[in-house]
Amino acid sequence: MDRLIIDPEFRDKIPPLTEDEFTLLEENILSDGAVFSPLIVWDGTILDGHNRYEIIQKHPELTYAVHKLSFANRFEALSWICKNQLGRRNLTPQQKKYLIGQRYEAEKMANGGDRKSDQAKSVVQIEPLISPHVTRAHIANDTNTSESYVMRAGWYAQGVDAAEEALPGIKQEILTGTIKPTETAVAAVAKADRSERPQLAAALRTSDTKTGGGRKQPSAETQYHTPKVSTRKADMEKIAEISAEMERPKAPATEESLLHSIEAEVVSFTELCDHFFQEYPRLLSDGRYKQEVIRIMQTMKQYISKIEGGYTE
Repeated sequence: MDRLIIDPEFRDKIPPLTEDEFTLLEENILSDGAVFSPLIVWDGTILDGHNRYEIIQKHPELTYAVHKLSFANRFEALSWICKNQLGRRNLTPQQKKYLIGQRYEAEKMANGGDRKSDQAKSVVQIEPLISPHVTRAHIANDTNTSESYVMRAGWYAQGVDAAEEALPGIKQEILTGTIKPTETAVAAVAKADRSERPQLAAALRTSDTKTGGGRKQPSAETQYHTPKVSTRKADMEKIAEISAEMERPKAPATEESLLHSIEAEVVSFTELCDHFFQEYPRLLSDGRYKQEVIRIMQTMKQYISKIEGGYTE
């Protein structure tokens, strides 16, 4: 039997099987007497087939095949894993978003990353550096999404991983849809200081969109006298603060990089508004609040008109 390597980062990109699914797979393989789908391997490390390999280790009499792939670095291997998993039919929307985000992060690093990180500098570049904009466009075309979706998916994937590091087990809850926090709330975990991440990760479980849940209404006898600032509200304010700082322009060297920064700001602002409108529906259902929202946002409309007419200031 081949001695293959299991890389935790590679393994964790693959949605895990439930106990029943694993048992069924094992029963089918034992019934066939062989593992028909080959193990996909790069440099002795499994890229696809972790569950099948576990079954092979338990039953060394099984016959199986190993298919070897070649990549220049681990980021290319990570990208392949994500693309391969995205071909599955039973992915949840959260799993799809996470895999697209992970693919984007991997391909950014394979293509030169942010040009500043030590990790990016350690990658041997054979081809010219490719901009994140080109990478996003390529992935968007492959996945039938948009560039802005791919960018948000990258933030989302970072947030999921940061939440899992701070609160083990929550990644599975998010990706299976057991809890359904907003993109902004998830992404904010990665942007927060490490000391604040456990609290923000725990707040993801109190989302009003939790499966089977919903906002609990107070009974008719309940009376409120002194308003209190809840932990939930404090967490939301922290998320909003972090979101406002996401992807701020950091001394862009070119007009192109500045355009990408502006795009990121617009996407972040839109996501933040969606979050507020979901958490505070009266902002749109109450006519008075809705008019104020429209009045505030008219400023952006007027600004666009100013640019279209020729910005001179």
